[in-house]
Amino acid sequence: MSGYLESCQSEFWKKVFEKELDYLLTSLKGYNDILSVGCGPAIIETGLEEHGFNVTGLDVSIEAFKKAPENIQKVVGNAENMAFTNLTFDAAVYVASLQFIDDYKKAVYETARVLRPKGRIVIMLLNPESEYFNSRVGDPYSYINKIKHVGLHKIEETINQYFSVKTEYYLGIIKERIFPSKEPGLTSLYIIQGIKK
Repeated sequence: MSGYLESCQSEFWKKVFEKELDYLLTSLKGYNDILSVGCGPAIIETGLEEHGFNVTGLDVSIEAFKKAPENIQKVVGNAENMAFTNLTFDAAVYVASLQFIDDYKKAVYETARVLRPKGRIVIMLLNPESEYFNSRVGDPYSYINKIKHVGLHKIEETINQYFSVKTEYYLGIIKERIFPSKEPGLTSLYIIQGIKK
């Protein structure tokens, strides 16, 4: 985990996190109580807090939470069995975390359960069609190798059971270059947004 936390401080990752935060700030406008699932050291969540959102981070890693800021409410636990009552949050976000969860179907069900009526979900999925993804698959140290689910449309079908969804490709990355793009082969993320049915 310490290697991951160190890499998060690189200029490249700071720019990626900035772009992801910008996207979330637009998507979450009008929502207040936000659940971030698989938040790790809560880098993006800190940015959300700074913009006035009330953020709760959920992660299985106690070690990651040790690096998270004090002002973020942190809950250690797994996404498949959330320790929250029904209708607790206005919105939920997964920033490149859903594909690493063992039972993503159960996690999506649990997310729908803890969201209030018309609650919003924003799921950023790593795009396996992208240059970014494929350039890292061969690297034995890359977090990409820990991914458990690459079938984006199967994940989308599951989310569509509980949410009215719209999708888009986002964030062009080639090597260390970050640029605007919606092209599947160039964009690192496939984003699913939904409103609870």
